[in-house]
Amino acid sequence: MVTLALTPARLRPRDVLRVGGAGLRTRPLRVFLSALGIAIGIAAMIAVVGISASSREDLNRQLAALGTNLLTVGPGQSLFGDDSHLPTEAEDMIGRIAPVTDVSATGRVPGTHVYRNDKIPAGQSGGIAVLAARTDLPAAVGATMSAGVFLNDATAAYPAVVLGAKSAERLGVTAPGEQVWLAGERLREPPGVQSGGQWFTVVGLLAPVPLAPELDTAAVVGWPVATTRLHFDGYATTVYTRSDERYVADVQAVLAATANPEAPNEVDVSRPSDALAAKQATDATLNGLLLGLGAVALLVGGVGVANTMVISVLERRAEIGLRRSLGATRGQIRTQFLAESLLLSLLGGAGGVVLGVLVTGAYAAYQDWPTVVPAWVSLGGAGATLVIGGLAGLYPAIRAARLSPTSALAGP
Repeated sequence: MVTLALTPARLRPRDVLRVGGAGLRTRPLRVFLSALGIAIGIAAMIAVVGISASSREDLNRQLAALGTNLLTVGPGQSLFGDDSHLPTEAEDMIGRIAPVTDVSATGRVPGTHVYRNDKIPAGQSGGIAVLAARTDLPAAVGATMSAGVFLNDATAAYPAVVLGAKSAERLGVTAPGEQVWLAGERLREPPGVQSGGQWFTVVGLLAPVPLAPELDTAAVVGWPVATTRLHFDGYATTVYTRSDERYVADVQAVLAATANPEAPNEVDVSRPSDALAAKQATDATLNGLLLGLGAVALLVGGVGVANTMVISVLERRAEIGLRRSLGATRGQIRTQFLAESLLLSLLGGAGGVVLGVLVTGAYAAYQDWPTVVPAWVSLGGAGATLVIGGLAGLYPAIRAARLSPTSALAGP
């Protein structure tokens, strides 16, 4: 007599999803309320993180406007107290520092003043300084134009000038195209000019520059024209550098030796902005807050999943007993309830992500903030929901699998 051993049928992944989904479809209202609870927890986490990140981004932009990553380099004095100057190669050498992103410079043109016309007495210059500037200066100092354009490679070689905000106000210049008179005892006069000065055409007006207020009271001319016509010596008096915020202190430490390797003690370097320290402290505080709030929200969601699955096991003892009587193994019962728990968590997590992003976007728009929802919180929220949902459903699944067919069919 031959005895055939019976082996239980195996559940394929598709069967697991179908069986797990069947438990959800038979109780739509409870599933909806349970998923809603999970969704609210995840949405709360994403909204808190997103709103805080949006607020932090707005704060960071305000702090960036204060020059958190801007350092300036200028000539100091020698050991004997004499004024020194930066090497002509200083800008190029500073630009080779890896974390440095922008480098530009200005050079003061001594002995030259700006007047509204050639009839103004020499002593009434209005305290407007004349600065030679590189054409990439606006990018380095965050300057914008209120009218016209800044100097470019073409206009920098000709008598063209850009006025700072206060300079334009003092000179009464309201629009590009007007002319101002540059004169001084050191002015190198072109042929035919005998009056000790010459006209420069205003091509642009600067808006106030918070990071470089010295530009507000200056008249900016091109480096080439300053050298050929204004007797400029070609040495930069201020080099502006921007660098990666993470390495501002490191860049500051090497700026002097880089700008003037032969005499680093004759170089003045500004210290990092206090706003940078405030920004870093704010980021660290908010990061800790976000992690704490996110953990609490996920814990709430996990408790909701566990509660739902425990009640589901208690209500479905007859179903479990019937399936066990028909040959379902304990492993298959565990898999069924675990799959149901994961599907419920996934449904609530996906809804929570969408809801959290919408809430964040609406609040950020109301506050006029940039909308920032970090990718890690969306993906992490959905992933953590599955993990917590799996852990929360594990005990009810094990409990369901341990029920014997007779006791399950007998009822509570």
